[in-house]
Amino acid sequence: MEKHHRGEWGSNLGFLMAAVGSAVGLGNIWAFPYKMGASGGFAFLVIYLILAATIGFSIMLCELAIGRRAGRSVLVSYQQVGSKMGTFLGFLAMLSPFLILSFYTVLGAYCMEYMSLNLADLAFGVAAMAGMSGGDTFGSMLTNQFGSVAFTFLFLFICFLIIRGGIKDGIERFNKIGMPALFIMLVIVIVRAVTLPGASEGLAFMFAPNFTPLKEDFLKVLSTAGGQMFFSLSLAMGITVTYGSYLSKKESLVKNSLIIIISDTIVAVMAGMAVLPAAFALGGENAEKAGPKLLFITLQDVFNAMGPTGPIFGVLFYLLVILAAITSAIALLEVLATFMSDRIALKGHTPDRKKLVTIVCLVVFAEAALVAADGLGSNGLWIPFHETGRNLGSSWLDFMDFISEGVAMPLGALLMSIWIGWSVGPKLVRDEVELEGNKMSSGLYSFFNFCIKFIVPIAMAFVLYGQVMEFMKIPT
Repeated sequence: MEKHHRGEWGSNLGFLMAAVGSAVGLGNIWAFPYKMGASGGFAFLVIYLILAATIGFSIMLCELAIGRRAGRSVLVSYQQVGSKMGTFLGFLAMLSPFLILSFYTVLGAYCMEYMSLNLADLAFGVAAMAGMSGGDTFGSMLTNQFGSVAFTFLFLFICFLIIRGGIKDGIERFNKIGMPALFIMLVIVIVRAVTLPGASEGLAFMFAPNFTPLKEDFLKVLSTAGGQMFFSLSLAMGITVTYGSYLSKKESLVKNSLIIIISDTIVAVMAGMAVLPAAFALGGENAEKAGPKLLFITLQDVFNAMGPTGPIFGVLFYLLVILAAITSAIALLEVLATFMSDRIALKGHTPDRKKLVTIVCLVVFAEAALVAADGLGSNGLWIPFHETGRNLGSSWLDFMDFISEGVAMPLGALLMSIWIGWSVGPKLVRDEVELEGNKMSSGLYSFFNFCIKFIVPIAMAFVLYGQVMEFMKIPT
């Protein structure tokens, strides 16, 4: 079957912008700072960097190679390597983006609401949040079910307008503009954050050597850093396989993998520098304990405390988070759209991309509306396992996050590493990497071979265990 319906990246730069954009999302701007804050700062950063250089690189190279080798959706790409295990891994890789989109779009919608509030204050002098703390503002937003659902629909509609144009004219074109704009805004916010009184404590928390958290609870730091690394790099969720399937055989998979990982890590650290110093400047020594609400409560309190310039930086900050959320959301949606498109094409029919994208977005909106209406457990909706009092039952967002990030992603990476390392053989990846005159040195291949056979399976087993234990425990 010809693959003319799929299109291809217009350039390698376009692929890199899209791939980095898929990685640079809420995982960087929202999750990285608060997880770093909750896991010891510098100690978390060190573990994260080690995992990215070993596990992140190995998994990304595998996924790009598998995707490009087949030139098809994530399910078909895995099936062409091996039918039984490939089918299971392919379905896991599609389950993750589907569930992640249920809350990812809602978080993007929250950022749109916060930007609107700051913009109203800036443009019209409307003190939309006058007299209200960041916590009061966030609480009011969570209980406004209609507003949350409406903004979720708006966020998804923007994503729909982008991806209906396809790989080259939709996703690539948006990322070529969105990613540079995001970087510029991030630099502006960092400059303001690190110049706030007391911000130096946040920088010291991030970069001053401190390994005490590793001694106190190494498994927690490892599992948190591992889960964050997968979420941030968009691994084990079908994106890298899908984007790789549109990549030319002439491009270097090794070089592209390194560029994506390094770029994403730099942005994650920059996001920490934008958020944690500002949080410390206002919240003092308790800032690192703000948790997931750091982005929506602590940071808004910082903007409120800035006086007249606060709304300006509030608009800039939440706009860059929205851009980051969109670049990742369209990648997650593309995994599902590509699967449906290829499935139709393999049956001998010509897929209607706009129709397929519409169906995908409507289905995602249905599940996202449930998460939005739940309001992080604030509105009395029934939640699975809520009666047990465990972490995974505190909200629909937590439940979806547990199934995707807590189980499907690390389990998929664990099984894939064993499969490639010990059954299929790492040579399959090397053969794809070395097409069109590209080379993989013997030293790099030995490193990759060792990582995929030993480091990745062992580390993923610990990460999976730690994630499950963390989600299952009863909060104190």
